[in-house]
Amino acid sequence: MNHVKTTLGTLSCHVLQGDDGAPRMAVVLCHGFGAPGEDLVALGPELMRAHPELARGVRFVFPAAPLSLSQFGANEARAWWDIDLEHRMKLQQQGPDALTALRDETPPGLAPARRQLLGALDALTKTSGLAMGRIVLGGFSQGAMLATDTALALDEPPAGLGILSGTLLNQAEWAKKAPRRRGLAVFQSHGRADPILRFREAELLRDLLTHAGLPVEFHAFDGAHGIPGEVLEPLGKFLTARRAALAA
Repeated sequence: MNHVKTTLGTLSCHVLQGDDGAPRMAVVLCHGFGAPGEDLVALGPELMRAHPELARGVRFVFPAAPLSLSQFGANEARAWWDIDLEHRMKLQQQGPDALTALRDETPPGLAPARRQLLGALDALTKTSGLAMGRIVLGGFSQGAMLATDTALALDEPPAGLGILSGTLLNQAEWAKKAPRRRGLAVFQSHGRADPILRFREAELLRDLLTHAGLPVEFHAFDGAHGIPGEVLEPLGKFLTARRAALAA
């Protein structure tokens, strides 16, 4: 297992590959709000063990979000953009239906985060020799929102999109851009009892993408906000299928 920590664009990244050959595909996974930069790194070896094809010619990249949350006493916690927790709490106090307003919001920090992720992707294509069409882009929670936004904004479609416990936001812009990604394979998972990002919002995101012509493989699980083992198995199969499609 080759594991290095490097900088791609302006982002610090953990990079893993099961062999030392030239990569034929890359998987970029962005962590969620409040997590350390290496939060998802353990998924790489786990996916490779369960699906040996992913240990051959697949490079896993785990970028750390640019914003530190150390001011809140969490030294290792990071974020892609700040969340107005007070605003969110006020909406929750008004009742669950009030949270639907969030789907129409475009966080002020989303565009800067997208630019930094795009810079990292550009550096990855140059250092790996892979075109964007050979890179699967995904993430968890806030990282899934960023991955979705970036996948829709790219000039060239990625090899696939992985949305792990993400949600619908920036709705008008996503609905406008999604038809340009017709045919893009999407993996989406979400817990039915998620108290942070509601399951209904995940369904609406799925419906938006499906209506635009993106085939969405949707996995609901009986749990809260996380990535349980029952999601890793179909995620591994999805990534293996993307690898096989690129080799065809």
